[in-house]
Amino acid sequence: MKERMKSLLLLLLVACSLVQSYYLIYRLPGSDSAAKATNTYIKTDNMGPQQRVENLAYPDKMLIHMGDGKHTVFYPNSTFYKLIYTRLKGRSFENFQRESVDNIDWNKVRSENPGIELTFGTGIPVSLLERVMQIQPDALFQAERINRIWIYNTPSDSKTHALFFSTQGDVMYEAAKVDLTVQDVQQHVDFGKSWIPYAMQDGGAYYVPEKPVDIVEATLEIGSYTVAQMQQSLFFDPGITRYIQEKDGSEIYTDSKRSLQVRQEQKWMSYTDPAAPPSGESSDSKDILAAVDFVNEHGGWNGEYRLDLSSTGAGQNQVMFQQYYGSFPVLDTLNFHYGKMKLDLQQGNVSAYERSLIYMKPGQSKQVRKLPAGNNLKAMLLAIGKDSPVEDLYPAYLPKLDAGKLKLTPVWAVKLANGQIRTIR
Repeated sequence: MKERMKSLLLLLLVACSLVQSYYLIYRLPGSDSAAKATNTYIKTDNMGPQQRVENLAYPDKMLIHMGDGKHTVFYPNSTFYKLIYTRLKGRSFENFQRESVDNIDWNKVRSENPGIELTFGTGIPVSLLERVMQIQPDALFQAERINRIWIYNTPSDSKTHALFFSTQGDVMYEAAKVDLTVQDVQQHVDFGKSWIPYAMQDGGAYYVPEKPVDIVEATLEIGSYTVAQMQQSLFFDPGITRYIQEKDGSEIYTDSKRSLQVRQEQKWMSYTDPAAPPSGESSDSKDILAAVDFVNEHGGWNGEYRLDLSSTGAGQNQVMFQQYYGSFPVLDTLNFHYGKMKLDLQQGNVSAYERSLIYMKPGQSKQVRKLPAGNNLKAMLLAIGKDSPVEDLYPAYLPKLDAGKLKLTPVWAVKLANGQIRTIR
């Protein structure tokens, strides 16, 4: 009897052990039942790495003036561009003096004096530029936005001139104390002597290469972020979003406050949060930092980007990040939205966010193409300029989806005074 009781007790213990093992196995994280319980959760860590604003704020081009009417242009990520810009970021600029731009013949300065001219598109706030370069804080122009830095030598002066141009157009600031010698500037300028020569047009508005420019045409393997990933990234509770099918084929997901619109044929999304609460006083610099933080927290960066900023009204800014492939920007077109992230901010809060869902994957094919130059290019620019004056010329990529891959075709991008972008191949 005693042995029988022992056997029953042992059997009961084994049964309990099996039951406990079952619950342990199927309730531990990573088990099938746990996966079913949380199958709406999508990790977004791997959508793209985070980025610092200092890595996004850099010039769109570097003009090298060699004197005697000789010029060349270096573009982002090229060897000489990176070498010169890295050195300039390590030098200090102090004691700024406000001056008028009308007192100097700039065409003469460009043609006769060796120097380096950095352009920043629509401009960069001085308070942000101080995070990138060694600029001594100065109340005189702390609130300015700078779209051009010009560092040059003159034969009659033993010191280097460093000018910071305001986007206002009629004001510049000269650093009275510059940690650069005449020899430093000349050494940087000499890097341009073996590069493609460029001819200055319209008083330095843009530059035309005198020899054809070699640029790589690329066909890239791509992937696409899913709607579920973007929902998880942008909504507090993706489980309560409603789906709406629009007549144009676009998909809308909303939680009654925020909305996410996805255009699957273009792999493009736009997110709006009109109820974003105001955070008080704002500035260009704060809006840029808020925009970078937002992208870091809601999807990350799927490539190389450069900061661009435009004001849209009182208390409102549109912050854009231009995507690059190699040294050149990828154009955002009407037929295929790609190449730019756009964020609208109101008093430091993001109210709208647009980006492509496409990301590049390993695997690509490349071939070198030549962009036109010299008189041939000048003739095409003259024809285009009849509609509106040419403001800028730069190499770029025209994107196109081709058989499930992303094709980047090299073009000249021609920016007109009316805001249009035309292309030349």
